[in-house]
Amino acid sequence: MKQRRFGAGGPLVSALGLGCMGMSEFYGPSDDQASLLTLAKALELGVNLFDTADTYGHGHNERLLGRFIAEGGAARRARMVVATKFGIVRAPGSGERRIDNSPAYIRAACDASLARLGVERIDVYYCHRRDPVVPIETVVGTMAELVKAGKVGSLGLSEVSPETLRRAAAVHPIAAVQSEYSLWSREPESGMLATCGELGTAFVAYSPLGRAFLTATLASGQLAEGDFRKGNPRFSGDAEASNRALVAELSTFAAARGLTNAQVALAWLLARSPQVIPIPGTRRIAYLEQNAAATDVDLSAGEVAWLDRLFTPESITGERYPEAGMLGIERE
Repeated sequence: MKQRRFGAGGPLVSALGLGCMGMSEFYGPSDDQASLLTLAKALELGVNLFDTADTYGHGHNERLLGRFIAEGGAARRARMVVATKFGIVRAPGSGERRIDNSPAYIRAACDASLARLGVERIDVYYCHRRDPVVPIETVVGTMAELVKAGKVGSLGLSEVSPETLRRAAAVHPIAAVQSEYSLWSREPESGMLATCGELGTAFVAYSPLGRAFLTATLASGQLAEGDFRKGNPRFSGDAEASNRALVAELSTFAAARGLTNAQVALAWLLARSPQVIPIPGTRRIAYLEQNAAATDVDLSAGEVAWLDRLFTPESITGERYPEAGMLGIERE
């Protein structure tokens, strides 16, 4: 698989990473054994960037990835770039959450993640969400101490503004910013992509397939119980119908080129900037293989421009999260 540089002076990583969140929760029932097979297939295909967080499945996702690492031993670990996050605190059995960026919490969360993952060092450690009460200089300063201690390799931030990134980078190099970015979520284009380019920071695009909506594989009204998309504004009512009309045009575009919607959506992201690294999540090997093939798709400038015009921010109906889901997200 093609590779991209993970931050200025950072390691080379696969042009597509794998988002592991859905292997633990949010998208309905999952199966650990099937997930382990998918993780193994990802490595076989050349994917080496694996993204998780301490809050996914209340630690289950990190333990699952840790099991995968342990089963492959040192040789497998050496092939992987493992990224995890801190900052979102959720009580088991409750949908409520809070943001904690205190130095004491950051240190404790790092040690807990290291234990669940079963590794000596986290390759990329992100602040998952920002608490505006705690200065970013304090947050990054604490994270930098973890680098000095050998517990963390590189630092990242998630869903921050360009201003916050600049302030953070003045304290310690920031290898990556991770935020939602796709054909139907284009907020990073208003300043973040340019700032990342200026600072040599990689931009990791999560939900690059619009939580699978862009793939045209989701039947209306058939989301499983426990699937958080049931409460997503873009997936219901008039918003869903309006957004499906756009996806239908995307399907026509993709079919005419012998591609899947997912491959077009990922190729579009890869064409935006050499610093963009999408991390589509999937539990199915068939989808994983389709996604990986997107790294060999080269869209022309005209095709990219056509997709830009189809999916203008004004054409998308509904917010990307319910209001509660916007907690800790800095809007540009």
